[in-house]
Amino acid sequence: MVFSSITFLIYFLPVIILLYHLVPHKFKNGILLLTSIYFYSWGGPKFIFVILATTIVDFLLVKAMHQQKEKKKKTKFLVISLLINLGLLFYFKYCGFFIENFNAATGANIKWLAIVLPVGISFYTFESITYIVDVYRGIHAPLKNFWHYQTYILFFPKLIAGPIVRYHDIANQITNRESNYTSNFKISGFVLFCIGLAKKCILANTLGMQADAVFNLNINEIDTAAAWIGGIAYTFQIYFDFSGYSDMAIGLGRIFGFNLPENFNNPYTSASITEFWRRWHITLGAWMKNYLYIPLGGNKVSNSMLYRNLAIVFVLSGFWHGASWNFILWGVFHGAFLILDRLFLLNLLQKSSKIIAIPFTFIVVVCGWVLFRNENLETAIHCLKQMFAFNFIDGKFALNNDFIFMVVLASIFSFFAITNKTQNIQNIFYNVSFNNKYTWPLVISAIALYYISLSFISALNFNPFIYFRF
Repeated sequence: MVFSSITFLIYFLPVIILLYHLVPHKFKNGILLLTSIYFYSWGGPKFIFVILATTIVDFLLVKAMHQQKEKKKKTKFLVISLLINLGLLFYFKYCGFFIENFNAATGANIKWLAIVLPVGISFYTFESITYIVDVYRGIHAPLKNFWHYQTYILFFPKLIAGPIVRYHDIANQITNRESNYTSNFKISGFVLFCIGLAKKCILANTLGMQADAVFNLNINEIDTAAAWIGGIAYTFQIYFDFSGYSDMAIGLGRIFGFNLPENFNNPYTSASITEFWRRWHITLGAWMKNYLYIPLGGNKVSNSMLYRNLAIVFVLSGFWHGASWNFILWGVFHGAFLILDRLFLLNLLQKSSKIIAIPFTFIVVVCGWVLFRNENLETAIHCLKQMFAFNFIDGKFALNNDFIFMVVLASIFSFFAITNKTQNIQNIFYNVSFNNKYTWPLVISAIALYYISLSFISALNFNPFIYFRF
């Protein structure tokens, strides 16, 4: 079950919201936990037992770790917990990749039965790690109530597509969120959910069809025009898909009284790749910074070590997205531009006009998404070459008016907040208040977006969930 499915929107969500608000406060977490288990079990009933088992083990190990007086013993429990979580992630997500490449490199013939990947395994593994490490660091004490820990891990709005939430960011909200039970908070959540739903169902799905049409062509049919069309279509698809799911998750969180962290902040208005990564998938970036980059030494090291740290972080960031070489290359690609920013590029872009810096950054990002989208490296490299070859094959690929309209619409929404004034206008949509004269028009517009999105789901018959590999 996914947020953009008819089953979720028509049946699951209204029932859960109604039930949640009818039961007494002491039962609300129980309702969230049970419905989260049901939500996850809908598409993969076997894997819910994997999550439940890991939550039990993690809870007990972290509790035991906290009770240790000697740092060496604490570290021992930390290592055991990390090995269990990362071991499961490796087994399900990466084992086949390494065996396949080992066979290719050595000529061996190790057999490996393909394993179905538990949905969202990277998200809940990373959240488990934040809890484990933060207790070890003394940032917060371990939870005494096991059911509260399960609610944190399994809370369905963020379970399968993020944002990645550190425990201490919502620790108080798990047990005490009555202050968030306000009309303003819940209405803003509803509006934000509908905005995210529209991003996914209207923009991302329509543009995704065009991206698929390009990248499913025979490699010899992809000329300069087709490569750019496919690259731009996918660039907007993944942004509106991912940010749409994040908006829906944050909106649902508000409806249930949780204030989840921001995950996207108009990334395509960035004037450098460094700025892009401050705005794109913010919670993943924060996770990589706190649990990988800083432990490696961060920027408090020599330049050579700094570049090494950036390279490690972005190779692993790419690998986090999927067990395939194209994801690794995408990470290397972005890591290289971050190093170039440190060397000279950022200074150069800052001295130039935004009219130059923003389009340049956007083109770099588009090229990166071409790598990200194509698991066939030959196709990816061919597309990148064609993008700058000015090679046009008449009649091989034709545009349609629907696509042109959606690209224009996607461009408007992607670059709307490019100034402080337009950013403030955008904030009205994301933070609805009854003290605001625009409240009821926004609520009515949100309801309209909800039903328009439903019509797109029914009409298009194209509603991919691109986070199965995550």
